[in-house]
Amino acid sequence: MSEHQQLEVELGDRSYPITIGRNLRMSLCESRDRFITEGRKVVALVDQGLAETNTSQINEFLSEIPYLEIPSGERSKSVEWLSNGWDFLASHKIDRTGVLFVLGGGVSGDLAGFLAASYLRGIEFVQVPTTLLAMVDSSVGGKTGINLSAGKNLVGAFHQPSKVFIDLDLLATLPGREFSAGMAEVIKYGMLGNILLYKKLSELPENLSYQNQELSSIIYHCCLDKASIVRDDERESDSTGGRALLNLGHTFAHAIEAVAGYGQYLHGEAVAIGLVCAFRLSQKLGFCGNDSESQLLTLLKEYNLPTDLKNPLPVEDLLDSMRSDKKVHKGCLRFIIMKEIGRSFIEESVDLKYIKEVLKSIGAR
Repeated sequence: MSEHQQLEVELGDRSYPITIGRNLRMSLCESRDRFITEGRKVVALVDQGLAETNTSQINEFLSEIPYLEIPSGERSKSVEWLSNGWDFLASHKIDRTGVLFVLGGGVSGDLAGFLAASYLRGIEFVQVPTTLLAMVDSSVGGKTGINLSAGKNLVGAFHQPSKVFIDLDLLATLPGREFSAGMAEVIKYGMLGNILLYKKLSELPENLSYQNQELSSIIYHCCLDKASIVRDDERESDSTGGRALLNLGHTFAHAIEAVAGYGQYLHGEAVAIGLVCAFRLSQKLGFCGNDSESQLLTLLKEYNLPTDLKNPLPVEDLLDSMRSDKKVHKGCLRFIIMKEIGRSFIEESVDLKYIKEVLKSIGAR
């Protein structure tokens, strides 16, 4: 395996490369300098936590350009910080040839992507994900957005990055809890359509970590799966599956995040509980008969991921939040159901009693 791996998200004239490896600092600086040489203004949006913990790795990149720091955490995906970002770009007189680099996790990427999509009706941006969750999921595919009090990601746009740099060295200072949250999305890929990945994760002799030699390959295969799905269904318009399958467990997860209050659960932690819900709902609908719930619970617990609620949440509040979810279609709640682990589909006619039973099984009341 080469030191750096690369794959393409194939979207015609909007295709872009994803570069995966260690020590990508030089490649990142070269990309910045190439834009500047072309006479284009370059700025960055940076997660505050990253700026404080990875100074040696990012200072060289940021030394040549203006940048805006945003607070870590879900609350930064807000109208307030979107407005701050617009003011930042305007203050540096960024024109339509400008380029915005974003260094941070999923929150930073979603916010900066929507900032780039909306400023001057669209400028170029480059994703530099710094959490495992962002590396395997949110940095790829062009979904951008912010949260409202009514729900998560309710305002946003599809706006593809021009490049994605996945530097595994940036995971060296990632807190263990954040790494575990990313593993929920990795496990999701196995459950929705990659049984070989799911089996591999279940059979690894030791858990994945920043140092594990398998990590680069697993990130590569997650990105490859997502790139294939995005290529075939960029705007989630395939009513039979497509990109919507990536939302496995997320209808439950987004409701948990909203009702508990943003910040109580990391996104990946809520997804982990959502995956348990998706599995149990699939079983209630007569699927996943030969799959083991205990195997799933064991895998999630190995990465210190929750499989039920920390504190009880009202069932009706969770249901109400689900009804505000952006995945509601013609007034109907849509769930991703697994025929078996590794094969999934969309179901739009789930009996409400089954949803309530599943919610109660994770500790809702």
